[in-house]
Amino acid sequence: MDLQAVLRLFDRDQRQEIDFPGMTREAFPHLVRFVRPAPGTSYILYTDLDEADVDDVDVDDVDVDDVIDEQVAYFTRLGCSFSWKTFSHDRPADLVERLVARGFVADETDAVMVLDVAHAPDSLLAVDTANVRRLDSPSQLDQVVAVLKSVWDQDFTWVHERLGSHMEIPGYLSVFVAYVDDNPAAAGWTYYNKGSFAGLWGGSTVAEYRGRGLYTALLAARVREARLRGVPWLTVDAGSMSRPIVARHGFEVMTWATDCNWEIPAEDGRS
Repeated sequence: MDLQAVLRLFDRDQRQEIDFPGMTREAFPHLVRFVRPAPGTSYILYTDLDEADVDDVDVDDVDVDDVIDEQVAYFTRLGCSFSWKTFSHDRPADLVERLVARGFVADETDAVMVLDVAHAPDSLLAVDTANVRRLDSPSQLDQVVAVLKSVWDQDFTWVHERLGSHMEIPGYLSVFVAYVDDNPAAAGWTYYNKGSFAGLWGGSTVAEYRGRGLYTALLAARVREARLRGVPWLTVDAGSMSRPIVARHGFEVMTWATDCNWEIPAEDGRS
């Protein structure tokens, strides 16, 4: 696999030219941002602020810290918190450090891993997925919320509105749940965006059901579906727990991603 070629395609398809339901895409020579009405979270997904000419604009003349301040001011005027998703190959190389110095809070860095679906290993395709089912209706998302709340102890009420509305778009989102004795035990989903990639998200297993291969079964079910749909590449943002699992099944590290989050200051009255 030529990872650099795949990465260039990923940047174009999944960061620069992609569109998302319910969000407005705003492209500039040096970045691409996606705006969702408050209180939803918006984000910046593509950044190139250094050492190249882009669309006849001399990026060397762009002051990185000024651009950061412009984005903070823009989203503050909208009353929106936002996330700046940075990748290890973005420029400048110290973008995360600059954002943190400006007041952003950086999440744990994830490995962005990719699988050549046509060459998925036989070992993964042979995994038993008898206890994994794809949800048929948004009304079943309570099962996903139950899994996520148990694992992360956070508010996941947004799942009903966001994933529910996306399930209504034909062919866009597939949601899977793994069961133990008919109890929802693990959940994950796949987004099929336009282009050459589909993205795996979720991948959470309730603590008492870990060690039974449910994460791998969810992974296998989603890889099989992507293969049937003729998707060339699958990506996953893999944290420290999931990284070794997906690596065993053919996923390779393409780049690294860090979400840097900005919250409207409480004194602005719009937090």
